[in-house]
Amino acid sequence: MRRLFLAWLVLASLDAQTKVRQFEEVAISPDGNRIAWVEKASESAEGSAIFVLEWRAAAAAPRRITAGGPRETNLAWAPDSRRLAFLSNAESKKQPQVYVAPLAGTPRKLTGLTGFLTRPRWSPDGARLAVLFAENAPSGGGPLEAIPAPTGVIEEQVFNQRLATVESASGKVRQVSPPELHVYDYDWSPDGRSFAAIAAPGPGDNNWWIAQLYTVAIDSGKAQSIYRPSLQLAIPRWSPDGGVISFIEGIMSDEGFHGGDLRTIPAAGGEARNHTAGRKSSPNWMTWLSPGKILLTEHVDGGSAISTLELAGGRIETIWKGDEDLHAGGHRANFALARDGETSAVVRQSWQLAPEVWAGTAGQWRQLTHFNRARKPASGKAVSLQWSNEGHQIQGWLLYPSDFAPGRRYPMVVSVHGGPSNVKKPSWPVEGFDLSVLAGHGFFVFFPNPRGSYGRGEDFTRANVKDIGGGDLRDILAGVDHVLRSTPVDEQRLGIGGWSYGGYMTMWAVTQTNRFRAAVAGAGIANWESYYGQNSIDQWMLPFFGKSVYDDPAVYAKSSPIRFIKQVKTPTLVVVGERDGECPPAQSFEFWHALKTLGVSTQLVVYPGEGHAFRSVEHQRDLMRRTVGWLEQNLKREEGR
Repeated sequence: MRRLFLAWLVLASLDAQTKVRQFEEVAISPDGNRIAWVEKASESAEGSAIFVLEWRAAAAAPRRITAGGPRETNLAWAPDSRRLAFLSNAESKKQPQVYVAPLAGTPRKLTGLTGFLTRPRWSPDGARLAVLFAENAPSGGGPLEAIPAPTGVIEEQVFNQRLATVESASGKVRQVSPPELHVYDYDWSPDGRSFAAIAAPGPGDNNWWIAQLYTVAIDSGKAQSIYRPSLQLAIPRWSPDGGVISFIEGIMSDEGFHGGDLRTIPAAGGEARNHTAGRKSSPNWMTWLSPGKILLTEHVDGGSAISTLELAGGRIETIWKGDEDLHAGGHRANFALARDGETSAVVRQSWQLAPEVWAGTAGQWRQLTHFNRARKPASGKAVSLQWSNEGHQIQGWLLYPSDFAPGRRYPMVVSVHGGPSNVKKPSWPVEGFDLSVLAGHGFFVFFPNPRGSYGRGEDFTRANVKDIGGGDLRDILAGVDHVLRSTPVDEQRLGIGGWSYGGYMTMWAVTQTNRFRAAVAGAGIANWESYYGQNSIDQWMLPFFGKSVYDDPAVYAKSSPIRFIKQVKTPTLVVVGERDGECPPAQSFEFWHALKTLGVSTQLVVYPGEGHAFRSVEHQRDLMRRTVGWLEQNLKREEGR
């Protein structure tokens, strides 16, 4: 009976999660008067809708802009602030097209393309749009998505994502960039004659890690490489006078989850300048305020910041800093800036603050929506922790149980973020594999940001190169010790879990220590040597391991959980998507098979059709139900039993 009651509680809490209004992106018109956002449909991971608000007008209400599609995304305001471009699958569920909506009237379809489309952006004069287009591609969206079934001749066709222009009056489409290059991100030059582009030869999912910075002439389509980095590139932005291009360079493990140093280079090529060398943060997005000034957003100290950089003297001023997940670049941008360089729109959220749209100047934003006012936090208080280990200063977050009472002792689960180049920041739990929901079920939840994470400078992010699972695990265990010294956590009821790199770290941790009494390894990696030949994005491994597995197998072997598998005693739930190309299910099978053979309590669940990121709401809910149930079963027994 008690088990059925607990299962009901889990389902009830997960149901509350899915009813939260979620915002996938936000955009502000150049004149600062209108804000558009994309809301995710709660009943489907594939549904979304666009709303526009005249936020300065008294008593204004959000107005839906739609072409009739079940999924509408990729907002782009025209320079005149009177037209909004977006993508909609109104005519075909599998094929989005570019639409343009006037302030009043019906959206007009511009394109009739076949293939994958993303990132529409207006030309400076508003006469054209650019879009990234992979013609005839059966799917897209990067390696997080489910890969096709591997049958037939593998890699016989490569569908490169090219830059294309679309005339706003006629809808005429012209592909611009060379067919051999896959373009990941771009920006218009101020005169509208060229693009700055981050690109590499295809296949696109794999080669972002070796991409270079190009300029692409729109008339001729000629692409010229102006910078070949030693690490990864993101967010190219052209200066207002056309003379300089800025970008982020750093060690990054996933496109869309950026961090590094802010650099600039002359648009004609030359020497790149690093403007944030030694800064104890990780810039992740920027925009030019003037030819000599840049606004940037940063990961810093487990939170976010907005700063300005003066190029001439190198002065950086932080104008806002907060314990929130401000993410302006890459996937799901939730910060946008108007032409005046001061007015912004932002989706604000934390563990205590459900997501809502705000607008104004940084630090003085006004809340515009109140859709989630009835939603209550699943956790108790959240505390930012600091500890030192082996010369590194480490930050992490500790969520208290919602039922916390002094005098009681509680179990705790360590949640390791993905990456490794990433950071855990405060955010409302809404979907996917998010262990913060455990705080609503009587657990402390600990989110460490060990070496290899963003937020403390590039040297810190690179500190686990050729040492995956070494110093980062020691940082995590030192953090656990720090929590135990100051918090009523029962050392006999510790668990660990994570997804992707967090799934690997879970597998690795239980082979290195028996401190954890339960584990959940999501999309993990059991054997780096076999993984190198199984995954669809092996280029990501070279910056972290130094060489390929064929040239230096020892550096891969020393970090492989399977090499130490006989040391595992921890009951471990293993979960993965059937079509995961980033962390193939073979890795989960290998780990589970070993535990089963050795008599360790384990279970393997493979979710049909899913990739690295689960898209089915039903699967997301089942994943978290199983996760909570497994940890409840192994960690929530009465003390002393």
